[in-house]
Amino acid sequence: MKVVVVGYGSRGDVEPCVAVGRELLRRGHDVLVAVPPNMRGFVESVGLIAVAYGPDSREEMNPASELFRDLTTKMDDTVSVFTEVVKHVTQVKSDKSSTLTTAAQGADLLVAGFNEQGLAANVAEYYGIPAAALHLFPTRILSSTSMVPIVTKQTDDAQRHALGLPEALRPSALEPLEIQAYDELCLPGPAAEWVDPDRRRPFVGALTLELPTDVDDEVLSWISAGTPPIYFGFGSTPIPSPAETAAVISAACAQLGARALICSGPNDFTHMPHLDNLKVVGAVNHAAIFPACLAVVHHGGAGTTAAAMRAGIPELALWFWLDQPVWAAAIERLKVGSARAFSDSTLDSLVADLRSILTPQCIARAREVAAQMTKPAESVASAAELVEETARLGS
Repeated sequence: MKVVVVGYGSRGDVEPCVAVGRELLRRGHDVLVAVPPNMRGFVESVGLIAVAYGPDSREEMNPASELFRDLTTKMDDTVSVFTEVVKHVTQVKSDKSSTLTTAAQGADLLVAGFNEQGLAANVAEYYGIPAAALHLFPTRILSSTSMVPIVTKQTDDAQRHALGLPEALRPSALEPLEIQAYDELCLPGPAAEWVDPDRRRPFVGALTLELPTDVDDEVLSWISAGTPPIYFGFGSTPIPSPAETAAVISAACAQLGARALICSGPNDFTHMPHLDNLKVVGAVNHAAIFPACLAVVHHGGAGTTAAAMRAGIPELALWFWLDQPVWAAAIERLKVGSARAFSDSTLDSLVADLRSILTPQCIARAREVAAQMTKPAESVASAAELVEETARLGS
């Protein structure tokens, strides 16, 4: 079976797609992965064939990019902003559609991650093959915002016209299988509200590769030489002032008598002074490092939230945007930690928040939730089996 897997965005958006692709390859299928050019090396490092798809996702998400600067100057003109957004998204989607249409020729199935599901469904319809979607969170979160459905409808219509397809009756003509790549437990209430029980929307748990990094052993050695640290990491999110953030983290941990492990991601911490209670690394394997930590402070991304829950330690989400407030609220609802907007966080609030989650009750509750989470290998296997079944059934 030939499967084309398409994902776009940051590492957190792409990795679930790659995890499914690698499992399908292990099962003997022919797998091609379409990802932004800056993610090709990552995909190829796990043994998959990758094709460049769309523009560099780092530039698309960069607030300092030419597009963001141009839009900022027009913020008072709603019509101009909307027109520019539609124009840009239409061009990007046209380029992506061309790439995916070529890649999917002769494929038996298309699997699409976050943000690519409407586009992939149209290409699948063009070839008359089934498509499966990987939802990292309930799609209603973004589809309920005012501009997203309008922009999606206009750009989807343009793509369908280019492919010679009739106008869709709804903004995104997805095939029935929509895999929920998170545990239903993680979103009590919202999961039941947002997931339509009449559609094929099975929960499989978070999809991750759990890849080791070059610094894991070094970090574990550092951890074992002292008290368990508090982990701080913000995924692929650029933070406003890394040096100031590190200073606040260090000061907060000093008040608590704790050490700090900072995962810098795309942020530059190279010019900060050396601090004895703090270690900075670029990236770590969450599955290996989190269980050795006292707590996890993160941006509220779906993957990091799930990794902390699986590790069974308290977490503090300092969220920024998109689905992150939803995961932050889930952390509080499950009583495994606390949350607030990153922009509202101060030294005093950070100390208070950390003290609130480093309690026997929160620690015990985190362990209780961890025991109920789907294991990573089970999640990937379930997703692959659902994809194989979809291909066999042709829908």
